Amino acid sequence: MLRIVIPGQELWDEEKQEFINTKEQVLQLEHSLISLSKWESKWCKVFLSKQEKTAEETIDYIKCMTITPNVDPEVYTRLTKENIKEIEDYIAAPMTATYFSSNDNKPSREQVTSELIYYWMIALTIPFECEKWHLNRLLTLIKVCNIKNQPPKKMGKREIMSRNAALNAARRKQLNTKG
Repeated sequence: MLRIVIPGQELWDEEKQEFINTKEQVLQLEHSLISLSKWESKWCKVFLSKQEKTAEETIDYIKCMTITPNVDPEVYTRLTKENIKEIEDYIAAPMTATYFSSNDNKPSREQVTSELIYYWMIALTIPFECEKWHLNRLLTLIKVCNIKNQPPKKMGKREIMSRNAALNAARRKQLNTKG
């Protein structure tokens, strides 16, 4: 969960011809499958794509991420550049210590939508409570489950021969024989 502080401001009200002071607002945000689902259901677009989001789409995603109750919509117009940068860093953070070797990371052309992620959760029997996790952490869990569910790779002839040679050498040493 990310906690950001939107500073108060002094604004000029043209109608009343007076200054208005806004209060500081604290927002709690979660980049989760739930917020992704909300955003995709409103915009009917894939969120996890390389396509740039408009300012309106970005602000709306921040609204979907907000778990603070009863937030005045006007607050989102006061987000600072620092707030936006902090949110972007939070969304990009891995939120896990797990890492993968790059030898099997082939980019997929499949568009990853919230429904596809829910399907993966069902297929891998990942409990729905995980939909509240940071999205990157959930995607890492899905990848780990996929890797662990794969059958072991068959060894090549060279690997078998070198393994057998190492086993034979260990046995000769253990039994003090020459073969």
